[in-house]
Amino acid sequence: MEYITLNNGVKMPMAGIGTFLLTPDEAETSVLSALEGGCRLIDTANAYVNEKAVGRAMKKSGVPREEIFLETKLWPSFYEQPDAVEKTLERLGTDYIDLLLIHQPAGNYIAGYRQMEAAYQVGKVRSIGLSNFNREQIEEILNICTVKPSVLQTEVHPYSQEKELKAFLNKEGIVIQAWYPLGHGDRALLEEPLFAELGRKYGKSAAQIILRWHIQDGNIVIPGSKNPAHIKDNFDLFGFALTREEMAGIAALDKKVRYYTSTPELLAKYAEMVPPVDDQK
Repeated sequence: MEYITLNNGVKMPMAGIGTFLLTPDEAETSVLSALEGGCRLIDTANAYVNEKAVGRAMKKSGVPREEIFLETKLWPSFYEQPDAVEKTLERLGTDYIDLLLIHQPAGNYIAGYRQMEAAYQVGKVRSIGLSNFNREQIEEILNICTVKPSVLQTEVHPYSQEKELKAFLNKEGIVIQAWYPLGHGDRALLEEPLFAELGRKYGKSAAQIILRWHIQDGNIVIPGSKNPAHIKDNFDLFGFALTREEMAGIAALDKKVRYYTSTPELLAKYAEMVPPVDDQK
């Protein structure tokens, strides 16, 4: 495993497992499989409604809590609830979170960020960050924060490399964590001739080549899967390295094509939506 040091000195694994769209049973099984296979980074969220399942898998794995890097995200409808972090900790069955993110720039996200800062100051959270924020929204946070965000979780893949945003984040010491790191399963991306060529050279799949590109480009990756073989393959990324020329070839694939687009209307819906966290298994 390779690690990155965040702007507050916390070390974070470069590859982990995401649990977006996984049911509680699927999340528990997948996280347990990942931990047993050596994965130490787990990503979940209030909105995924599987935090309890993630907590169960962590306990069942037998892996010491301090060896696991656990991250989750606060949902907009909880930003102004003073016990949002405490309830998140209860669902996860842990007394601290390694990385806590504001999930969407919707609702009163300043209040949500203040709540994360307070949790950070008392040791309930080891690092904080943002998810799905654009540059203007990030700058708003930077202008008011007392604890600087360390991570931006956003859509990044070879077809949408966010080079300008990344240059800005690098100057601010903020690391990108890529969701949809494989392009939301887009066959056109996975079947790019360059990835097939590099796969033959290194004995890897197209997905593994893409994930390796992310890591060498400084992006943390959290591919999701409920297939044990795919979960295992998604961490077999550290016994080889792409050359500078190969990295440049992948950089040239950038089309600035995203699979998810935020809108004011969508953000307004997010602010009103209340995930059924109290009903989760």
